[in-house]
Amino acid sequence: KQPLSADNAVRLALLNNPELRVYLSDLGIADAERVQAGRLSNPGFSYSRSEQGSEIEIERRFVFSIFDLLTMPARMEIAEDEMEAVRLRTSRRVMSLALEARMDWVDAVAAEESLRYWRQVNEAAKASAELAKRMSATGNWGVREQAREQAFYADATARLALAQQKSVETRERLIRQLGLWGAQTAFTLPERLPDLPAQVRTQSDVEQQALRERLDVQQARQQAVVLSKTLDLSTATRFGNVLDVAAHNTNYNEGVPVKRGYEIEIVLPIFDLGEARMARHEAVYMQAVESLRGTAILARSEAREAYLRYRTAFDLARHYRHEIVPLRQRIAEENVLRYNGMLIGVFELLADARVQIQAVIGAIEAQRNFWQAEADLRMALSVGSPQSSSMMMTTPAAAEATAGGH
Repeated sequence: KQPLSADNAVRLALLNNPELRVYLSDLGIADAERVQAGRLSNPGFSYSRSEQGSEIEIERRFVFSIFDLLTMPARMEIAEDEMEAVRLRTSRRVMSLALEARMDWVDAVAAEESLRYWRQVNEAAKASAELAKRMSATGNWGVREQAREQAFYADATARLALAQQKSVETRERLIRQLGLWGAQTAFTLPERLPDLPAQVRTQSDVEQQALRERLDVQQARQQAVVLSKTLDLSTATRFGNVLDVAAHNTNYNEGVPVKRGYEIEIVLPIFDLGEARMARHEAVYMQAVESLRGTAILARSEAREAYLRYRTAFDLARHYRHEIVPLRQRIAEENVLRYNGMLIGVFELLADARVQIQAVIGAIEAQRNFWQAEADLRMALSVGSPQSSSMMMTTPAAAEATAGGH
């Protein structure tokens, strides 16, 4: 019912994006694993009956894992840390989606604004080409001047077609990001991008802010914590990972007392002392440490680079708005006055109009580039780049170590 704003585009993306729903399912999976870590293994019960002549022997055994009970606090702590890692990973995807939706909205609005302007240019070029044709027919213009106006009209028509294509492409990309279909895709967009902010961000503390707030840094740090605790648990249980206790009673023939007792079973570390398993966990943990260091270096660098793009885009957009476009407008107004005073001809007036067109298109693109750079800076300070996510521990070995495969 009203033009779609950038904030509402983000809200729609968070509500409807199918890919995001897939990532949110990870929270349910991690929570189920956390609950499972707090459950003891089911006890076992065995029943046997044997006969020897007239003698009948019935034995019942109830087996319970003491090892699971002893390691439950450590396993629950690891599962809680893993749950937090999943929360960070999911939060990162949510924020990435929000920023991507905002950038797609900027592209779509800028494309529609450019399309409207190129339609105006095309109409003006068509009129000038028709004027050139008539003036050439009356002998006031030569063939070269007429061909120049016809060429400008042809070029404006080609640029209009490209602007129409770009408008459709950016709008469809935004529709996919918002998860819309059917009649929902008939939304309207604002006629122009928002104005530049009155004040620009400062560069102070951008690196520290990135290290403090970026979710990929927090995720890498959490991954290292989980693997560190997994390594500690593996170290504590390296000499034995099976400890069962069983209670049993045995019935004989009538008149014979019931035989009761218990037994304890433990695996003896004779052939496998756990060196290979410990070495593997230590290597996976060191991978996480180096991944954290690399992610931190990348975060600081991306924060500096994103701020430079942001400040450059802001300065250029402001330069176009306050300097280039007003100057071109002033020149155009002066040329109209000179043309009305018959000091210049139509050709000079049209030639200057073409230069003004490039200035307006440049201003639209500069403003679009600024809002994209602003979203990039948000990404660099809060989420992180796709490159940093590839540095996370995603190998099967790391996944198994994180799950506590001891």
